[in-house]
Amino acid sequence: MAVGSVTEKPFRTSLAIQGRVIWALLMREVLTRYGRHNIGFLWLFVEPMMFTLGVTAIWTATKSVHGSDLPIVAFAITGYSSVLLWRNMPARCIDAIEPNRSLLFHRNVRVLDIFLSRILLEAAGATSSLLVLAAFFIAIGQMSQPEDILQVIGGWLMLAWFGAALAIFLGAASEKSEIVHKLWHPVSYLMFPLSGAAFLLSALPPQAQAILKYLPMINGVEYLREGFFGSKIHAIYDMGYMATCNMVLTVLGLCILRVVADEVIPE
Repeated sequence: MAVGSVTEKPFRTSLAIQGRVIWALLMREVLTRYGRHNIGFLWLFVEPMMFTLGVTAIWTATKSVHGSDLPIVAFAITGYSSVLLWRNMPARCIDAIEPNRSLLFHRNVRVLDIFLSRILLEAAGATSSLLVLAAFFIAIGQMSQPEDILQVIGGWLMLAWFGAALAIFLGAASEKSEIVHKLWHPVSYLMFPLSGAAFLLSALPPQAQAILKYLPMINGVEYLREGFFGSKIHAIYDMGYMATCNMVLTVLGLCILRVVADEVIPE
């Protein structure tokens, strides 16, 4: 019993220290990115809200076809918010080590902490944006309340896991090769129309469904939309496959990160 208590105490102490480190890095990132001027840290969720509202307005004005009878506003918010969640995390972690190299001089700061602080910041911004926009459009009658809120949360968490795993993988890989930085931006834009944000998988031909269902994020978006709209749509997804992809990507990312962390020399 005493041995267990002794073991638990250092673990809790280490966990508390790492929590403070990540929180400090997160606050530093907020101040560095948004500063203290204008609306300051409120840009954290105002910025993704502006992007989402812009896409929603364009889709509404052009009367975009999305393969369902759902209001375009509801469709755009659930789709583009999901894109912002998984796409922005890698963008912030790629080449994140170099500008923060001096912080690694501190014993308790690790490369993973730098990645996690940026991942959490992006997740907080995208989540806040979705909540505010959904609440607003539900209040004015442009969206219905989610039919299964737990499924919505589950789909959102799976998309966040995918984005975090991809961010760690690409963030670590970018330290090994500059080509990661050069390729990610065009690839991320090409992935947007294929991510399921602008269409329902059931609206596509079977041949296209068979190919696109292998993209992990489509499964998450379909699952999330089913939680929002329920019987109004026919969702196609395999969350077991998405979980497997997320796990593999997480393990690969952590393996590369371990190699990179040993090679990084603090300033």
